[in-house]
Amino acid sequence: MSVAESCLQRNAWICPEYVTTRQDILLDALAQHVYITFAAVAIGVLVAIPAALLARRTKWLELGVVGAATIAYTVPSLAMFALLLALGTGLNQNTVVIGLAIYSLAILLRNILTGLAQVPPDAVDAANGMGLTPARRVWSVELPLAVPAIVAGIRIATVSTVALVTVGALIGFGGMGNLIFQGLNSRFNAEVLTATVLTVVLALVLDGLLMLLQKQLTPWARGRAA
Repeated sequence: MSVAESCLQRNAWICPEYVTTRQDILLDALAQHVYITFAAVAIGVLVAIPAALLARRTKWLELGVVGAATIAYTVPSLAMFALLLALGTGLNQNTVVIGLAIYSLAILLRNILTGLAQVPPDAVDAANGMGLTPARRVWSVELPLAVPAIVAGIRIATVSTVALVTVGALIGFGGMGNLIFQGLNSRFNAEVLTATVLTVVLALVLDGLLMLLQKQLTPWARGRAA
């Protein structure tokens, strides 16, 4: 009996045999985890940017939008999924994507609004002096200067979403969470640990990639650091 074979029989937490014999299952779960994460954060960004631009026009509107997103963030995952199912999203991964996109809004809105508020007034005045329209000033000057705060928000939202995807296992679409729940129910230690470690690694890899993206989008920051 080999050591690799015995680790499954001993129900060891660290078991290379589990990884080698279940590669397809792990890759499928990882692919679902990545898809749900990307889809949820992408939807969150697409909603948060225009919402932040609209909300910053008046203080009461900003407080209302941020407050609503914060309240939504406090709703328990099970209740959120139940509400979305009641609204007809269906028992599929779209329900998880929409729910996690809603959760991401609280993080994204705050960072986008913070980034826009930190744009130097001199830059805005210069854009106005050049005759830029308000819309062009936003897209050509304010949003680019707010990129560090925006990407920081995306990084936080992405890491948070990677963790929250596992909760989607409650309705059968949780990526690595499916394996974690299955492993817990069957007391399959290797499955629980492997899926957990892969979830953490995925969060770290995505955070690192977004950090590199931020550096590429803000060459002026690299210049100051040098």
